[in-house]
Amino acid sequence: MDHLFITILLLLVSFLLATHFRGKYANLPPTIFPSIPIIGHLYLLKKPIYRTLAKLSAKHGPILFLHFGSRRVLVVSSPSVSEECFTKQNDIIFANRPHLLAGKILSSNYSSLGWAPYGDLWRNLRRISTIEVFSSIRLNEFHDVRANEGRLMIRKILSECGSSPVNLNKVFQDLTSNVLMSMIARKRYFGSVDMEDEGKRFQEIVKESFLVAGASNIADHLPILSWMGVKGFEKKLIAMQKNRSEFFQGLIDQLRKAEVGNNKEKKKNSSIIEVLLQLQETDPAYYTDELIKSFILNLLAAGVDTSFTTMEWAFTLLLNHPHVLIKARNEIDNHVENHRLVNESDMANLPYLRCIINETLRLYPAAPLLVPHESSHDCVVGGYHVPRGTMLLINQWAIQHDPDVWSDPEKFDPDRFKGFESGRNGLKFMPFGSGRRSCPGEGLATRVIGLTLGLLIQCFDWERISEEMVDMSEGPGLSMPKVQPLFAKCKPLPITRNLVYETFESMT
Repeated sequence: MDHLFITILLLLVSFLLATHFRGKYANLPPTIFPSIPIIGHLYLLKKPIYRTLAKLSAKHGPILFLHFGSRRVLVVSSPSVSEECFTKQNDIIFANRPHLLAGKILSSNYSSLGWAPYGDLWRNLRRISTIEVFSSIRLNEFHDVRANEGRLMIRKILSECGSSPVNLNKVFQDLTSNVLMSMIARKRYFGSVDMEDEGKRFQEIVKESFLVAGASNIADHLPILSWMGVKGFEKKLIAMQKNRSEFFQGLIDQLRKAEVGNNKEKKKNSSIIEVLLQLQETDPAYYTDELIKSFILNLLAAGVDTSFTTMEWAFTLLLNHPHVLIKARNEIDNHVENHRLVNESDMANLPYLRCIINETLRLYPAAPLLVPHESSHDCVVGGYHVPRGTMLLINQWAIQHDPDVWSDPEKFDPDRFKGFESGRNGLKFMPFGSGRRSCPGEGLATRVIGLTLGLLIQCFDWERISEEMVDMSEGPGLSMPKVQPLFAKCKPLPITRNLVYETFESMT
């Protein structure tokens, strides 16, 4: 028995040493010793993953080659190395996505914009999103939707503030959901009594999507678990996808019936589903209902949770730094006439508000590790050989908290973004990613976030619910949500009631 144990131990040591030196001779990026057979470096990982990887990079260097079970992973925590990954030389190579179970099930076998491999399908989906959803023309067509939701938000808070703290988590979530669903299907779920049941189901779908899809699936890295029949996570994904598919098929059917007998030519202000149904008329084999559902589910997954979470973090920071809140209100008062509400067109004249949003995204990026990429061919990064099929994780959180990149990085200081231009400052700040697979919804997100924060700052005097600082703990999920939902006390400013009700009277 002793001989067997010694033999196994010697084999294990030999394997570890052979792996270590093979990596050196192959000019692979630096790794961490040891990489244990079967599990690789999974033993090092603790939640939250982006903080764990940041600590490892601080100790071992800004480019690391790890093994998550059987999967090779390149972890990058440097702006210059990130730039190498997203330049002309490597951008196409890293334009693929890794094959993960969540992507397979929730995107109908990798057929959505977010999970599709780089190729004709992805290019066409990207073209549709760029032209039909996020172009300046389309965003301007839905300007009134966003403005109206902003006014309704202020009116609702007016009716509630004073009696009890305002649940800003719910305020932000309801507004973002209404904006997205108005664009997608002409639906306004929250604040509309006859839509409450359908709205609750919709919000549960969004919530479940981020809790389940954001959860770790160890079988993605240890296929042996799937072979052994560990299927719990997969069953959850399948059930969730079935629920989502049924819900959005109902919306498609409703809008298809409404189109019967109508002119099918593209109309101004058509919802996204209506536009896709018009395309379906010309090419039904391509624009199937499955493709339409996958497309709109991707928009919701990328848009709802990330936007309202960013707004919640931003307002939490403002409550904990009231001098910044006062400075932002002064800017609005100085640049916006006192007879009207803030509008999207004012954002160009509110640079400090934009600095607040950027500083929030720096401290609390909506995607701390971006969305994973994967190399389609062998390539060179940082002077090292990176094999084909390596998953790329850009630790955006680490880059944006690096004291070698940012002075006093843990401090909330919006002034650091005065005169900041991301193109001239490299990739030390990329909240929406970079390269071909960067987020196409940046324009919509910045409009919604900027308008919402601007209205709340303009119309109310805000304070914390107690003298204690608001809890800044981070929770699990794809978009780094707060552990505790944000509540705050507010009082309407003297001019607010007149502004809101005069605006509604002019609308009616």
